[in-house]
Amino acid sequence: MNVLAQADLRLDANAVDYVLLAFYFTLVLAIGYLARRQVSTSLDFFLSGRSLPAWVTGLAFIAANLGAIEVMGMSANGAQYGLPTAHYFWIGAVPAMLFLGIVMMPFYYGSKVRSVPEFMLRRFGKPAHLVNGISFALAQILIAGANLFLLASVVNLLLGWPIWVSVVLAAVIVLSYTALGGLSAAIYNEVLQFFVIVAALLPLTIVGLYKVGGWNGLVEKVTGGPGGAGQLSSWPGNQLTGFGSNFLSVLGLVFGLGFVLSFGYWTTNFVEVQRAMASKSMSAARRTPIIGAFPKMLMPFIVIIPGMIAGVTVTELAGENNAALMNGQSAPSGATYNDALLLLMRDLLPNGMLGIAIAGLLASFMAGMAANLSSFNTVFTYDIWQAYLRKGRSDDYYLRTGRVVTAAATVLAIGTAFIASTYNNLMDYLQQLFSFFNAPLFATFILGMFWKRMTATAGWTGLVSGTAAAVAVFLLAETGVWDLPGQGASFVGAGAAFVVDIVVSVAVTYATQPKPAGQLVGLVYSLTPRDTLQHSTTGDDAGWYRKPGLLAGIVLVLTIAFNIIF
Repeated sequence: MNVLAQADLRLDANAVDYVLLAFYFTLVLAIGYLARRQVSTSLDFFLSGRSLPAWVTGLAFIAANLGAIEVMGMSANGAQYGLPTAHYFWIGAVPAMLFLGIVMMPFYYGSKVRSVPEFMLRRFGKPAHLVNGISFALAQILIAGANLFLLASVVNLLLGWPIWVSVVLAAVIVLSYTALGGLSAAIYNEVLQFFVIVAALLPLTIVGLYKVGGWNGLVEKVTGGPGGAGQLSSWPGNQLTGFGSNFLSVLGLVFGLGFVLSFGYWTTNFVEVQRAMASKSMSAARRTPIIGAFPKMLMPFIVIIPGMIAGVTVTELAGENNAALMNGQSAPSGATYNDALLLLMRDLLPNGMLGIAIAGLLASFMAGMAANLSSFNTVFTYDIWQAYLRKGRSDDYYLRTGRVVTAAATVLAIGTAFIASTYNNLMDYLQQLFSFFNAPLFATFILGMFWKRMTATAGWTGLVSGTAAAVAVFLLAETGVWDLPGQGASFVGAGAAFVVDIVVSVAVTYATQPKPAGQLVGLVYSLTPRDTLQHSTTGDDAGWYRKPGLLAGIVLVLTIAFNIIF
């Protein structure tokens, strides 16, 4: 990134842009301060006192995911791989979000657990709980570092400040509002950030398409570029998966991404589940991910298409630069695909609009990082500190601990930001992390939820062996023993983690003793009374437009249509 600043690729912001940015940051900190007045107990700090309406938690649910992963990572993927990137939305997100709303949320909300590791504790006991708590906490710090690195990159391009100064400044701002107001501050800011992000990216897409001569002009330019016509159709997506065979590519996308990585992320990732848990009723909790699925399925149009436009129009990414990056080499210009969106903004947006766009980018990274921090502090405080290190203290003590842990997590994220800085395309890094942490957790979780015979020992041995399998695939790919270009290594790693976890869990289960059925009520699907899984249909939950099943059906039909058209 410093190469870009030295090459005089700074964004040409003026006073109007800086005033807009200052106003935005003042608003963010004010929301944190106002939310603090609602925080009197640890439940308020960590789960917003379970008082928020579905539309607020639904938008926060999607904004929490609109961090570096979505905005810069997906536009980088758009520049590198083209339309197959849409699979991260239409195959790799929407079906799992609907499954979470229809099947999983009644479980989570009805059992009144405060975190996913707490569910693991009640289902499998302490060893599985501790393994899950530690792996989740580690994943959040690593992902927060990726968000922080990209946030600092924008500040670096905007002001020319060194990356390390930008990293520290960005970290202090996010820490301020998350430590002040806890989850409520993070959620209300995420709703604000959602609208700011859309206001930033929609005009960029429209102006970009106008510049290349509309959709037909983009098709012509991409076809003539190093990516070729394969970037214009989402199927079979060979460039993205790294597989030469169409069959293996589709299998990798449907099983590796669409099932293991996707369901693992959306249904067991506490960053997302925590937003739905903050809803004021079970009906609202079920609708949260389904409401989030509506904007989610439209996101490719404002994040992937600008990336594709940048890949063929931005001087520092086009031509020989693009060809070099496609082959895994450094571009002569010093730019990487992570810079695609920033450089497109520099080329296309006038002052004023540039300020809104930069605020949108900063918003997305802050939303992502705040989501990582707020879920890290909940899991660390409840599932590690309270469970194993400091039991039976007062509620005030845990509330204070949560704030201290948030600060400590921010310092750690500053360290992991420099790991993220070594990747040309951050999506490669993030998908790798998901294959380590989310894929094995999903296998253990889904088996334990639907198979009452599964034992406590199987819970933690499955998790550990699944993670080890994903790490083994990563090492084989990194050392060149197994040639898996693109994001194929993470898809194969996720599949290996899932299969190994299931096989080990089944083998260990038959060699150990299960819990009595009476201890599994509310934790295993077949042993849970049906009335506890029913949501209210009166009062605030009345009306056909509030039926989770109907809303999910509409989303599913639209998503299938997008897959057919594109």
